[in-house]
Amino acid sequence: MRIEVKDLKHAYGESKVLSNAALNGVSLNIEEGEFFGIIGQTGSGKTTFVQHLNGLIKLQKDSGSIKVGEFDFADKKCDFRALRAKLGMVFQYPEYQLFAETVKDDVAFGVKNFMPNISEEQTEQMVKEALTTVGLNYEKIKDKSPFELSGGQKRRVAIAGVIVTKPEVLVLDEPVAGLDPQGKRDFIALLHRLHKTFVKTIVLVSHDMDLVAENCTRIAVFAHGNVLLQGTPKQVFADEPMLKELGLELPVTAYLTKELEKIGVNIDNDYTAQSFVDALINYYKGGKA
Repeated sequence: MRIEVKDLKHAYGESKVLSNAALNGVSLNIEEGEFFGIIGQTGSGKTTFVQHLNGLIKLQKDSGSIKVGEFDFADKKCDFRALRAKLGMVFQYPEYQLFAETVKDDVAFGVKNFMPNISEEQTEQMVKEALTTVGLNYEKIKDKSPFELSGGQKRRVAIAGVIVTKPEVLVLDEPVAGLDPQGKRDFIALLHRLHKTFVKTIVLVSHDMDLVAENCTRIAVFAHGNVLLQGTPKQVFADEPMLKELGLELPVTAYLTKELEKIGVNIDNDYTAQSFVDALINYYKGGKA
């Protein structure tokens, strides 16, 4: 599903005046199939933006337009329940959203909420598949309390509860917050597995520039309630003055590339770790970087 947002505005509080605005006219398209990154300082509007994408925050009157696939948010008949089955939202520290007595019931909630006509047998099969997808043994874990699990298991159960309906779009707000390096690698590997199967589009909000550079096909930079810069990681991180002004750091690969330029070593790479290493090796072998 293509995401098309035009001139989106949003203000908190009753007055809805500009001084309270969290979004000041955001226009942004996210194409089906992208692994899209959203970056920006705290208060830049990025979380408010993504919470609009499944109707968690309602579109205010005369405040722009949002279309996600066939769903037009301006249409009073827009079926947001059907939308939320197709666009999953994962919040920061998703394990804090766990609530049911058993893992099985927690993961099944999304099916029962968004697909009320699904049978118990079908629901159980969907729960089993979701838990297996995130790397958990269904038989061993289904009857346990989610609150008895380890931190990593809790996060996987929370993700299973989002992907159980097999959404086409997955929106994640700081999904690796609090994870150790191995936990981050495992989680990102899971996202890529999902992206290769039923999740066609991933939208990732993150403060981790290395994570975004390594994994995203395109990036939008939010500041002051608007999009100030967008493009590929190579295009976005090339604008160091703009990022510095916004208080954003470069990913390590971009920083090292620019430092090497200062001593006459010019290598062309897309700021992924593998591309950086390959370009550097090629340079020192005497080839064209």
